[in-house]
Parts: sequence; structure tokens; C-alpha cells
Amino acid sequence: MMEQFILFATPIFKTISILILIVAYLVWLERKVAAKMQSRIGPYLVGKPHGWLQPLADALKLMLKDDSKPKNSDSLLFNFGPIWIMVVSLASFALLPFYFNNQMINTDLSLMLFIAISSLVIVGIFVAGWSSNNKFALISVLRMVAQIISYEIPLVISLLVPCILIGSLNFQEIINYQDGSWIVFYPVIGQISFILFFISALAEGNRVPFDLSEAESELVSGYTTEYSGIKFALFYLAEYVHLFGISVLASIVFFGGPNGPIFNSNILIVIKSLIFFTIILFVRWSFFRIRIDQLLKLNWNKLIPVSFLLLLITCLIKFYLDVEL
Repeated sequence: MMEQFILFATPIFKTISILILIVAYLVWLERKVAAKMQSRIGPYLVGKPHGWLQPLADALKLMLKDDSKPKNSDSLLFNFGPIWIMVVSLASFALLPFYFNNQMINTDLSLMLFIAISSLVIVGIFVAGWSSNNKFALISVLRMVAQIISYEIPLVISLLVPCILIGSLNFQEIINYQDGSWIVFYPVIGQISFILFFISALAEGNRVPFDLSEAESELVSGYTTEYSGIKFALFYLAEYVHLFGISVLASIVFFGGPNGPIFNSNILIVIKSLIFFTIILFVRWSFFRIRIDQLLKLNWNKLIPVSFLLLLITCLIKFYLDVEL
């Protein structure tokens, strides 16, 4: 019994440990990239000369901070929100062939199951904002719910398009199909679906120019306004885990996962994911925040019609190719 538990728990512990380490240094990477783009030095004191230990110092600082709770908040839901978000963000990686040769959960619908689990993050965000008994937090979650529900449509369609061409929703089969050429290089369709995915991923990850739920000039700190200490750390960590999960998803679906031009290795998934994440950083520190009405109009007036048109064209092409064969 104990041996079975150890065999079950070991890969989970390894994956979570590696994820937390990667995510901690993703925060360091973002601060360094932002500093470089703004002609600053960035973190450098803790772990000189480049501030290598700054993520550990930040984590320690947050863990040692006093935990506060608003007077009239719902204690149960207030504590439940950050835990739920962190658990869901980590659970989604059980479906990704990220660290091991095979994912921990391998199903024929692994892509859709990953999207379904990732979408549950909004439950924790809404609960956290609503239970805080804070107007800024409530407005923030209302914006976040509208944003995520809206951009979920083009995000899912942009992922369905490659799956229709491949004929599978299984990550391993998607990777095997791209052994010779990546989906992003598929004429026209591959490029358009990736652009749709990238824009939708920015909105799903609550990144500039779509970070309306955390607009500090309007909403202080959004749905995390009343949080501090370890609970705030969970929110902060979960945001980067979720964003890294989207980056890994992009590397698998559009860039061949472990398939490379010279050699094939799972380390290529991490490298491609880090490149995708770095591009998101450049977008964040290069663009301005748009208004909430512009955000919704962009989605409903442009992205959704284009995504459905692309889906229709892809189905017709797939049907024609199947008939020809």
C-alpha cells in the first residue's frame, strides 16, 4: 500500500517542485526583461550580481507577512479562493507531457480536458473577489468573468483548428503529427489560428493590453486588493503557473512540442515555452491597456467571426482531403 502511494506521489511531487522552481524564476525573468526595456538594472542585490536569489527572498517575505482578513468578509470563501486557484493551475499540468515522456493522465480528449480544468480558475477568482466585501474586488471579478468567458470562445476554436487537421485531441498524437513540420507552418490556417490563440491567451492570462481586472489606476489591485501574506503569494504564483501552462500548450499544439529541427527532446518543450512566455513579456511592457468596451468589441466583432470562419474553412479543407484520399 505504501509502495503504491510512493509510486503515485513521486511524479506529482517532482512535477510540482519543478513547476514552482520554474515559475519563481519566471517572475525574476519578467522583472529583468522589464528593467532592460526601461533602462533599469532590475533585481541585483539578493544573489549578486544578477539577483538570482530574489525570488526566494520575495517568497520568504510574503510567507512572513501577517495574514489579514476584511471585517465583514466571508471567511470560508475568502480562504478557499487562493487555494482553489493554485490547485486547479497545478492540476492542469497532469495532462501536459511537460516533464515526463508521457503525461500523468493520458486520454483521447486530453486537450479539451486541459481547457476544461484551466477554465475552472475563474471560479476561485470570482469567489475571492465576491467574498472580500470590497467594491474594487467585486468590479474586478465582474470584468474578469466577462473577459474570460468572451475570449474562451476564440481560444478554444484556435486550438480546435489544428486538432481538426490532425484528427485527434490527444497531446501525444498531436506531437507525433508534427514530427516533420509544425502546425504553425501549415499554409495560412496555421498562422491565423496561432494569432487568434496568442491574442486570446493574453486575455485569458490577464496580460496587457487586456489586464482590465487588475487596472491599478482604477481598481487598486483588483480581486487581490484585500489579500496579503501567503494567500497573496498563492494568487501571484498561480497566475504565473497558469500563464506557463498556456505557454506549454502553445509549444505542444503549434510548435511541435519535443520535436526539433535537429533533435527531439522534452527539454525543447520548456525552451519553446520560455520563448513564448518572453514574447508575452515584451507585449506587456510595450503596449498600453485598452478600455473594457474596446476589449469586448475586439472579441465579439472581430475575433469570434474570424475564428468561426476559420473553423468552417478548416472543416471544408479536411473534408476535401479525406474525400481525395
